[in-house]
Amino acid sequence: MTAATASPDLPLAPPVVPAPADEPVRSGVSDRAATQQAREQQVGQRPGTLTIREGSLVPRLFLISYDDTVFEEQEYTSYDELWAYFQANPQLKHWIDVRGYNDLALMQRLMQDFRIHALHMEDVLGDYQRAKVDVFDENRLFLVSRMTEFTSLLEIDDDQLSLVTGPNYVLSFQDDYDDCLDSVRNRLRSGFSMIRHKSSVYLAYALTDVVLDHYYPTMAAIGDYIEVLEDRIFQGRPNRHLLSRILQIKKDIVRFRRLVYPEREKIAEILRMPDAVVSEETKVFFKDCYDHAIQAMDLAESYRESISSLMDLYLSDQSNRMNEVMKVLTIISSIFIPLSFVVGLYGMNFQRENPDGSINHLNMPELYEPWGYPVLMAILALIVTGQLIYFYRKGWLTNR
Repeated sequence: MTAATASPDLPLAPPVVPAPADEPVRSGVSDRAATQQAREQQVGQRPGTLTIREGSLVPRLFLISYDDTVFEEQEYTSYDELWAYFQANPQLKHWIDVRGYNDLALMQRLMQDFRIHALHMEDVLGDYQRAKVDVFDENRLFLVSRMTEFTSLLEIDDDQLSLVTGPNYVLSFQDDYDDCLDSVRNRLRSGFSMIRHKSSVYLAYALTDVVLDHYYPTMAAIGDYIEVLEDRIFQGRPNRHLLSRILQIKKDIVRFRRLVYPEREKIAEILRMPDAVVSEETKVFFKDCYDHAIQAMDLAESYRESISSLMDLYLSDQSNRMNEVMKVLTIISSIFIPLSFVVGLYGMNFQRENPDGSINHLNMPELYEPWGYPVLMAILALIVTGQLIYFYRKGWLTNR
């Protein structure tokens, strides 16, 4: 086991938002996964029954052990080795990071060794639990958060982070090998972080705070994408997929609000807990975390109003375009109506001679004039010219 080298904290940078392509945006994967999970859930099964979801990853076990002067970090291939080291070093604080659920025997051993309630482990393996906090034996905490990111498919992806606190440890569960917690790991490695000197509950706060901090890059990416859609509308380059993109981002914003709201309620509940569970010193930091949740909620509300305005703008733009098309067609029809009348009038077939053989001079005499055709064409040209001048003076041929 070797100590890791120091590394600065990773900045929270919003992901690059690509310009809208011609392909429609796919629907939310996590929403479909939650719906599928609800359909496949066995109704009436015993509470606390542990079930591994199909497609779960093989577990990877990471252990970070530290105090004011000691720092050890290693990935274990054997849970027995990890448990032995944990048992042999009660003087250190430990962060046990379990990534992947696809080992029911391991999950049961973790539940037994760390005395996790079966209902809590069921929430962990369900992997679509809303954010919450529970207090169980010995004033330990069970916390659930939702980690988010704005993916290259232009949709919000979220993963569950479950935390169990103990006297000298935090046990975390997630069904993904990649996460947003590297900044906490780097702070622990640096040796200058307050986490090294605080309790395990403070580590749980730090992890929760990083999850909330990553809501801002997600919302920044959504805001950038909304601006891209606005530019497409104002530049007059909407296509048939633009409306589906607007509806998709609107659904993402509503879904993001569903993720943030329970986080706010969870932190508010932590602030109401007695000092024996969460110390007053740690509550000060959770209050700052609560402010972050409120700001994320405000951003979500703001973007929801923006996307509603964008929908109205899109529909108004489409209506204006339809009006322009109808105006052009109406002008063309107005020009050809008198022309059609004239040529239709002279296109009627009348007999020039009467039944007795005499000439009927009142039966379209213009048809037999030598200059009849040129005169008629000139009259038609004057009619068209007069109409165009009238339409121009009315402003119908301009964008006024």
